[in-house]
Amino acid sequence: MRKNRILAFVFLILIFFNGIVFAEDEGEVYVIPVRGEINRATYNFLRDTLNKIVKNSPKAIIFEIDTYGGLIDEAEKIKNLIIGLDIPTISLVNNKAESAGVLITIAGEKVVMAESSTIGSAETIPNTEKVLSMWRSFLRDVAQFRGRDPEIIEAMADRDIYIAGVSEKGKLLNLTSREALEFEIADFISNDYDEILAHFNIPYSNVVKIDESMELKVAKILSSPYINTLLLTIGFVGLVTEIFTPGFGIGGTISIIAFGLFFGGNIIAGNSQWTSLVIFVTGLILLVIEAIVPGFGLPGISGIILVILGTILAMGSLSTALMSISIAIIITAIITMLLVKYGHRSPFLDKIVLTTHQKDEEGYLSSFTKDEYLGKEGITISELRPSGIIEIDGKRLDALSDGTFIPKQTNIEVVRVEGSKIIVRRV
Repeated sequence: MRKNRILAFVFLILIFFNGIVFAEDEGEVYVIPVRGEINRATYNFLRDTLNKIVKNSPKAIIFEIDTYGGLIDEAEKIKNLIIGLDIPTISLVNNKAESAGVLITIAGEKVVMAESSTIGSAETIPNTEKVLSMWRSFLRDVAQFRGRDPEIIEAMADRDIYIAGVSEKGKLLNLTSREALEFEIADFISNDYDEILAHFNIPYSNVVKIDESMELKVAKILSSPYINTLLLTIGFVGLVTEIFTPGFGIGGTISIIAFGLFFGGNIIAGNSQWTSLVIFVTGLILLVIEAIVPGFGLPGISGIILVILGTILAMGSLSTALMSISIAIIITAIITMLLVKYGHRSPFLDKIVLTTHQKDEEGYLSSFTKDEYLGKEGITISELRPSGIIEIDGKRLDALSDGTFIPKQTNIEVVRVEGSKIIVRRV
């Protein structure tokens, strides 16, 4: 009896330690969010997060996806990250996986759709034949690798692909959770982690949810191409306003804040280094020097080149940067012309346009007036932007243009004389 008790005791101890070993072997499952716009910040976050958690030998990784899409090249790099893992991966579409989100979703070994979620609408912008062909090859390759129907996946990106009973002619394919399950694009429908892991027979001891830091969330917003274009526009408009305004005021403050957010967001997102900011600021300084010095020469040309180069380096994409800076410059030019022409009508913009009148009848007298030049014609010796030098009857005079830029060697007419100020316009 005593021997049996000892054997039973040893047996219980073995079972206990065996259970501990099994519990330790089960390990953890990590849930990583893929939300918002897919850009460089998203890729950097996923790369750094995966490098950390892979060291813990997780049992599986769930990529919880909710995105309208984003940059193709960044989505392609994220796809490579997921496919390169030696750990079971599950793509959980919790709401939507549109555009670039489709590629990231099908990169996972298993695809799960939450109730009422959708996947599809993966058309590229711009939708050129070259870009679309490349994008379709990305989708087709991953679909074939993961055993999904490549034609259905391609129909999400190309409206010319028609599949009877699946897609409509001339429309991009977008599937609901039930449709995705029916066409075997998804393997399961659920948004419960425990239920998902049990369905795929993945043992685990704990589910660890990774969340994006506030710094990353802000960086993703600020590094968006649309926000970048807006910040560049605000920065340029503020700079132009500051140039027209005596002293340092609200225009310069707004410009500094806008450019600071533009470069700060891209640096945090990993799109660029501080070098881009240094180059951009140097270009702005040269442009300011060019605006002060008459004529257009080396400072102006160098400034334009450095501003464009700094912007390209900050955004990390030549095409995106050129598009953003072109839109920003066009909008800035339009706003500048409107401010110069109509700014005097707003009490808030009085400093931008010369509107102060000191009339003789009100008791304001200068040391001498130049009424004798009113109505006379002459020629510009330098560019008027808006101030410069003109010549009338062989005499050189300081003058202001009537709100518009006037090149040198242009015929002009004196339209107003305000004390010692001569205002001219092009003839």
